[in-house]
Amino acid sequence: MKKLQKVLITGAAGFIGHGLALRLLAEGREVVGLDNLNDYYDPQLKRDRLAQLTAHANFRHAGFDMADRERTAALFEAERFDAVVNLAAQAGVRYSLINPHSYVDTNLVGFVNLLEGCRHTGVKHLVYASSSSVYGANTKMPFSVHDNVDHPVSLYAASKKANELMAHTYSHLFGLPSTGLRFFTVYGPWGRPDMALFLFTKAILEDRPIDVFNNGNMERDFTYIDDIVEGVVRVVDHVAEPDPGWSGDAPDSATSYCPWRVYNIGNNNKERLMRYIEVLEDCLGRTAKKNFLPMQDGDVPATYADVADLVAAVGFKPATSIETGIGKFVEWYRGYYRV
Repeated sequence: MKKLQKVLITGAAGFIGHGLALRLLAEGREVVGLDNLNDYYDPQLKRDRLAQLTAHANFRHAGFDMADRERTAALFEAERFDAVVNLAAQAGVRYSLINPHSYVDTNLVGFVNLLEGCRHTGVKHLVYASSSSVYGANTKMPFSVHDNVDHPVSLYAASKKANELMAHTYSHLFGLPSTGLRFFTVYGPWGRPDMALFLFTKAILEDRPIDVFNNGNMERDFTYIDDIVEGVVRVVDHVAEPDPGWSGDAPDSATSYCPWRVYNIGNNNKERLMRYIEVLEDCLGRTAKKNFLPMQDGDVPATYADVADLVAAVGFKPATSIETGIGKFVEWYRGYYRV
């Protein structure tokens, strides 16, 4: 399989983008990182991630917002990328109830600018982050990419579903190979401060109570960052192709007659939230004070990924246990914040 050498990563200073960029740079590839370093969470964490990347001779940072149509088009024209990995997004389910317009600006306007850039400069493969949140009101477990996902329960989820549909349109109209990756609850070192593991760790170490939603009756398919990165790297070089068996009489929602694919990347294992907290308590050597709360709007009680299609396509199945992953996160957290 030929490796695509020149890669644009949007959201390169973000959690997943940073990990992916380090991996591609270690393989000797050329990486351009597009990131506006917005203040959705502490920009210093983003600057510190970026500092690790700019230490590499093969990395360049483009510091602007991909919603800027002219600058995005100029970047594509000047650089002529082999592959594009879109990891820039306004993230978070709960924040979409507060600031919906930010999801439109980045997840929709920004995404169409990327599609246009790919279309006009002959990009060989567009890989983009979708999300497990697209499964919305679905309850059949594990979630399969072959299931219908037309009932989102947050604007964030709707914007990710929209990305899949927009990418399909460009695959159909312009033959742009595109692959969407539905990530399941990513965690690990250099993680996002707005996510549960980060919030829990900070609160426990500061002797503050943690907020436990749905009274703890939550299950998540927690997926370690290194497994996500491994999956993405393999998918980048596995360029999407048409499915010769696809039929409009019985349309498969994971493939198409055009070069378009969707995969789940998850641990294929749902863990109880309370077990996740127990493991964290063990790693920190402290017991959490728990503030039990009802389910939040836009949230779902469980996620669980069927990864059979990913395994069949690229021969990889995430497998890092939460005991290993949380342990590595706590080690990183203590070092980074000198706790």
